[in-house]
Amino acid sequence: MTEAVTVRGLRRAYGDRVVIRSLDLHIERGEFVVLLGESGCGKTTLLRALAGLDPIDGGRIDGPPRPAVVFQEHRLLPWDPLWRNVSLGLSEKDSRQLAGAALAEVGLGDRLDDWPRNLSGGQAQRVALARALVQQPQLLLLDEPFAALDALTRIKMQSLVKALVRKHQPGVLLVTHDVDEAITLGDRALVMREGAIARTYAISAAANGHRSHPEAIELRDRLLADLGVGADA
Repeated sequence: MTEAVTVRGLRRAYGDRVVIRSLDLHIERGEFVVLLGESGCGKTTLLRALAGLDPIDGGRIDGPPRPAVVFQEHRLLPWDPLWRNVSLGLSEKDSRQLAGAALAEVGLGDRLDDWPRNLSGGQAQRVALARALVQQPQLLLLDEPFAALDALTRIKMQSLVKALVRKHQPGVLLVTHDVDEAITLGDRALVMREGAIARTYAISAAANGHRSHPEAIELRDRLLADLGVGADA
């Protein structure tokens, strides 16, 4: 496996308030890492720093200059058809063909010339995912991309993301508040607290995607406890 991103001693502050302090992180290509933590602990700040959207005040990030990002909102351009939304940033040569292939991977290969206004929430997130993966990214950053979806659509999107990550092999960092989602998707679960990684858990293949497995139940209880939530929640 090759490196997707390495973070050493990262620091980020807003005035006198330190949001991230001496944070270290390493993600390999093909590895799916899930980041959990209470609101305000620095999860989104870390993701924005990795994406190059925010400056850092100390430490170092060794990774791609332009990782792919999928946000909670699809952020599609309403005045462009789907294939042009997907091909943003690509050279004009073969851009429609590449966009079509990416849309086909997410089950929308027959909608190249359709418009964002005609999509459901789940379909719009599929287009956002296609736009991210068409770049063949080294690092894929997911900022709660399923949070606004209904339960059934969310399960379908989780399965789709897992399959596409297996195929394209980017390193992935997913920010989520959903412990079951973390166990379903992740190879590792990180718990962030007060701007640092407080806990790291490996997620076994047995626990991955099998909520009733004893290892999944035990890990769920540990993660909930780390997040200050009772195991019966």
